[in-house]
Amino acid sequence: MIFPLGISDLTLLLAVTALILVLTSELISEFYGKINVFISKKRVRNAAIVFSILFMISLTIKLTNVFGI
Repeated sequence: MIFPLGISDLTLLLAVTALILVLTSELISEFYGKINVFISKKRVRNAAIVFSILFMISLTIKLTNVFGI
């Protein structure tokens, strides 16, 4: 079975994932209120940076395919 995932779909997936991770890292509060979930803010932020870089790479590939550079 072939999974039809193009560069446009991949770019959208990476953008949404990076946005969710950035929002999650900013909403995790170590100082306000009690949270029972142990999430490392530094790891979430690093994952957001990695997904953002992957998004920029896929966007660059998409633009080079469109403009034929």
